[in-house]
Amino acid sequence: MLNFARGRSQPRSTRSMPLSGKILVAATLTALCIIMLKQSPNFNTRSRFSEHEEGVIHVLVTGGAGYIGSHAALRLLKESYRVTIVDNLSRGNMGAVKVLQKLFPEPGQLQFVYADLGDLKAVNKIFSENAFDAVMHFAAVAYVGESTVDPLKYYHNITSNTLVILESMAAHDVRTLIYSSTCATYGEPEKMPITEETPQVPINPYGKAKKMAEDIILDYSKNSDMAVMILRYFNVIGSDPEGRLGEAPRPELREHGRISGACFDAARGVIPGLKVKGTDYKTHDGTCIRDYIDVTDLVDAHVKALKKAKPGEVGIYNVGTGRGRSVKEFVEACKKATGVEIKVDYLARRPGDYAEVFSDPTKIRHELNWTAQFTDLQESLQIAWRWQKAHRDGYAAAS
Repeated sequence: MLNFARGRSQPRSTRSMPLSGKILVAATLTALCIIMLKQSPNFNTRSRFSEHEEGVIHVLVTGGAGYIGSHAALRLLKESYRVTIVDNLSRGNMGAVKVLQKLFPEPGQLQFVYADLGDLKAVNKIFSENAFDAVMHFAAVAYVGESTVDPLKYYHNITSNTLVILESMAAHDVRTLIYSSTCATYGEPEKMPITEETPQVPINPYGKAKKMAEDIILDYSKNSDMAVMILRYFNVIGSDPEGRLGEAPRPELREHGRISGACFDAARGVIPGLKVKGTDYKTHDGTCIRDYIDVTDLVDAHVKALKKAKPGEVGIYNVGTGRGRSVKEFVEACKKATGVEIKVDYLARRPGDYAEVFSDPTKIRHELNWTAQFTDLQESLQIAWRWQKAHRDGYAAAS
């Protein structure tokens, strides 16, 4: 029979290391860790975004995940600017940011910060942690119809948030502002085309909120050496000619969105047809007349404004083609661009709309050497349509 009984085990030592010895070991290990960390190339290295660098201009692009802001960020990055995008993604698309991140993956080129510009503490933190040289302020809700339904949202989002940006710029000595404004600040002028001297009499909360923001900027600039450029642009269409970016508004906002988006939705069968609101305006065919500016041209104007901005000076410019097109003309161009016979329903006017608006781009041509290049309406729509067809769900595939 096997004997599984164990022999008597040897007694274990119960002596423990003295407290002073434990402290010495811990201190030694800590010192070794610190030495190893300091030898690491990344130890104590501040972010490139947090320091000014000679020859590099760091631009804060608010609303850089949105339609226009993302195209602006793309252009800045292509020209070797350092870009920080701040967006709360309420209207923007993280997918657009991811496209930019893939195109510009090198450290110190692009960073994204999720934040709401209405949060003063968060905005101040962003400014304190980054060395900005300039701000391009795009972030804003921007639908005329929606502004008449929910005006308080517009005054808060546009006017109040611009004040937050200005306060943060002042507190952190950022002295260049390129402000994204709108022709809606002019309202419905008696005389066409619109020049920068045309009286500003906005007729909807969107235009009023933008004008208030302009007034705040101009009042502040009088007692500072800030370089200010205010760009009042007209109806934006198109997308990146290389097909990297496009317009992808939230589905719930389609009712308020741009006519180009509605045309494309109708062409793709997302909606049964196009609704044209207003056929009794005093225009040649009864529909509204607008100045349609391609987003590529618009971004070019912003970059040229940034390069021309001078401390203590204010520049105000209309950004448009100088040619008005009626909504009916636009719809026909969209039909040709998409190759689809879009069904059109003609309805009553939309609240807050105006009959005719187009620009006189003389001033921006003379002072910034800017002229719209993408002026073929059908061609701009064809470029945008290619992106729409390839991204039926917007940026969903990239998100």
